[in-house]
Amino acid sequence: MKNVETAGRDLLSRVPTLADTSPKKYNKRRKLIETSLAVGVPASLIALWQLGFHYEWIDNRFYASPWEIVTSEKLREAELWSEIWTSVQRMLKGFFAGSLLGVLLGVLMGVSRLLRAALDSLLTALYTVPKLALIPVFVTIFGFGDLPRVALIAVTVFFFVWISTMSAIMGVEDGYREAALSFGANRWQIFRHVLFPGALPQIFVGLRIAAGVAVLMLIGVELVLASDGLGALIEKGRTLFLPELTYVGIAIAALLGLLFTYVVRILGRLLLPWAPEDQTPNQS
Repeated sequence: MKNVETAGRDLLSRVPTLADTSPKKYNKRRKLIETSLAVGVPASLIALWQLGFHYEWIDNRFYASPWEIVTSEKLREAELWSEIWTSVQRMLKGFFAGSLLGVLLGVLMGVSRLLRAALDSLLTALYTVPKLALIPVFVTIFGFGDLPRVALIAVTVFFFVWISTMSAIMGVEDGYREAALSFGANRWQIFRHVLFPGALPQIFVGLRIAAGVAVLMLIGVELVLASDGLGALIEKGRTLFLPELTYVGIAIAALLGLLFTYVVRILGRLLLPWAPEDQTPNQS
C-alpha cells in the first residue's frame, strides 16, 4: 500500500521551473531569446547574402548585394520617396475600404443564416478568381486613374477580412450566448457584449493577414497598371536591366509590409487587452 502511495506522490509531484519560481525573470529571458531570434535570423541571411557577393558565389551582373541596396543613390533621391508615398496612399485606401466592407458583410453573414445561404456560394466563387485577371474589367469601369488600382487592392483585402470575420462570429461558443440570454439580454445586447467582443481577436488576425496581402496586391497592380509607385520602380529596373533599382524596390516593399503588419498587430493588442497574443495560449 505504501508503495502505491509513494508512486502516486511521485507521479503528481513536479520540480518547480524558473517560470514558477521567478516569473518576471523567466519572461524577461524569454523575451530576450525571442527578440534575438527575430533579429538574428534575418541578419544572418543578409550576412550570408553579402558573403556570396564577396566570394563571387553570386553573379553581380544579375543581382544586387545588400550593401549596394543600402548605399544606393536612389535611396537619397526625392523621386523615390514620392513613389513610396504614392504606393502607401494606394495601399491604405484599398486596405481600409476592403476591411470596412469585409467586417460589415462578415458580421451580417455571421449572424444571419439566410444571408449566408444567399451569398456564401457566390462570394466563395468570386474569391477564387485571380484578382489581377480583373484588371481589364476594373479599367473599363473606373477608367485609367488611381481608382481601379485602389479598387483591386480593396477587393483582395475584402475577401480575407470577410472570411475571417464571418468565421469569427460563427465561432463564438453557444454557451456565451445562452449565458447572456439567461440574464435577459436581447439580440442587440448579445451582439454588442458577447458576439462582437468574442470575435474581435480573430477579426484582427484576419486584418493582419490582409495587411500583408494589401502590399502584395499593391506591387502586383503597380507592376501591370501603374507608371509610378514601388511596383513601377521594380518593373523599371527589370526593363532597363538595373538590378540595383529592382532590389531597392523589393527591399522597400518588404519593409513596408513588415511595418504595416506590425502596426495592425500593435493596434490589436491595444484595443483587445483581454485577447491572448496571436490567438495562441501562452506556453513555457
